[in-house]
Amino acid sequence: MKLSKPTIIGLTGGIGSGKTAAADHFASLGITIVDADLASRAVVEPGQPALIEIANHFGHEILQSDGTLDRPKLRQAVFSDESERKWLQGLLHPLINQYLRTNLEQASSPYAILVNPLLFETKQHVWCTRTLLIDVPEALQLSRTMARDDNTEEQVRNIMKAQLGRGDRLAMADDVIVNDADLIHLHAKVERLHQTYMEKVSEY
Repeated sequence: MKLSKPTIIGLTGGIGSGKTAAADHFASLGITIVDADLASRAVVEPGQPALIEIANHFGHEILQSDGTLDRPKLRQAVFSDESERKWLQGLLHPLINQYLRTNLEQASSPYAILVNPLLFETKQHVWCTRTLLIDVPEALQLSRTMARDDNTEEQVRNIMKAQLGRGDRLAMADDVIVNDADLIHLHAKVERLHQTYMEKVSEY
């Protein structure tokens, strides 16, 4: 199947799956990467209208001494109150979406990659020509995340529960890279898939 234009590959995966390592290697091959996590930070940088609205809504104690957002304090405020969480989402989601769309439209590589751990949950997969899942067995996902973030097993399992289940992601993804070995194997799989995407783009 040909890839339609603009060609956007949505890259996703659960915590500890290796999304960032895969995205970094696509970037090393010259592909533009647009990251939803970076977008969520960019829209609340000092001077951005969203940060002013957040400070007005929650009080200026939601800011750190240097004027940046106190993220732990904000998380505490919204996760303990459903209405506050919905208010924040209503403010930020349109801004994040616009940031992502603008950066995707400005991509100069033959295709662009949208990285989002919640690609399917946020429905951003509908923007994409194809979706790529970095998949890993749950036991390995757990051990990697515990080692990387120094979290307890319970903490990691709670994060995993908050994300779409592995089976659901596998059912929804167009392409899958199983990342159950080392970086050399991951890079080789990324390079093969990159070649496939380039061949499909060049059919136009």
